[in-house]
Amino acid sequence: MLLLIVAAAVGAYLWFSVERPYRGFPAEGVFVDLPHGASSRTVSRLLAQNDVVRSAIAFEIYARRHPKRRLQAGEYFFDQPISGHDVFWRIADGHIYEQPFTVREGETMFDIARDLQAGKFMSATEFLTAAKNPELIHDLAPDAKTLEGFLYPATYNLPRHPAANELTAEMVKKFKEEWSRIRSTAQIAPASGLTEHLVTLASLVERETPKPEERPLVSGVFENRLGKNMRLQCDPTVIYALEQTGQYNGTLTGADLKVDSLYNTYEHSGLPPGPIGNPGEESLRAAMTPTKTSFLYFVANTQGGHFFAATLEEHNRNVTKYRQLLKGPAATQPPATPEPSPPTAKNSERPQHRGATQ
Repeated sequence: MLLLIVAAAVGAYLWFSVERPYRGFPAEGVFVDLPHGASSRTVSRLLAQNDVVRSAIAFEIYARRHPKRRLQAGEYFFDQPISGHDVFWRIADGHIYEQPFTVREGETMFDIARDLQAGKFMSATEFLTAAKNPELIHDLAPDAKTLEGFLYPATYNLPRHPAANELTAEMVKKFKEEWSRIRSTAQIAPASGLTEHLVTLASLVERETPKPEERPLVSGVFENRLGKNMRLQCDPTVIYALEQTGQYNGTLTGADLKVDSLYNTYEHSGLPPGPIGNPGEESLRAAMTPTKTSFLYFVANTQGGHFFAATLEEHNRNVTKYRQLLKGPAATQPPATPEPSPPTAKNSERPQHRGATQ
């Protein structure tokens, strides 16, 4: 009789320990990190040590009753009373603690690194070390020196302390998935493939205009200039050159346009040696399918967009208009003028892009 009473009491306690909500941890909550390969006994002990469950024995017995459900490794956060039953299923379903982290369109790997450090996910140096290893994209861009351009802009759910190489791998995987979809819907022939040319061009387009509807036209202007061997003279490439050496302070000066860098498209013809940021879908599409146009120049219109021109004379008039608008009311886009036939431009002609100091 005594043994039956003891057994019943033990059974009742084990049931109570598993089924009734419990919180022995502080009010602010507790994180519990369950290592890979941990046994149910180890998990039970860690949960009991952190006062998430009443009894390690009761939790282990409950876990052994569900041999087909494995307890998933990862970091879990508990901030309110919860039963041992619910603790088990939270861990078995892998509901690890995650926080959203957003990579915005056009951000550079330096921007991403700073944001990760500000969010206390990892140090900027950790991320940049991983981002400077191009092995993940050698199948797409064999000559790439870094992962710049292939860290796809999106929101990622991250644990408190993600591994830098795992994060860059996730970003590159997202890029490959999106690129495949974009190429398919744009009906780009497989032979066109993915080239660093397209991603680099898309990164310039992304940084030049915030207006999605302008991006195919900006892409068309750049392709026209490349075809005529005209220097692109794109301010964001100079900014990127300065960022690489930690010299950019938020303002671009005339002296900066002389910086000694292959990324300086005021001093070097053609595209820079790699992307200058991480473009989003609209800019990637614009690079793949640029607008066919005779425009060779564009300048800011003070409303986030640009005035476009096919001749240097027309461009200079737009530059004058831009400078006047800076002194007066906000600009309104003038009526579109019919495009003239493509002019014969001199290689020395220089456009003024958004933010150029000329």
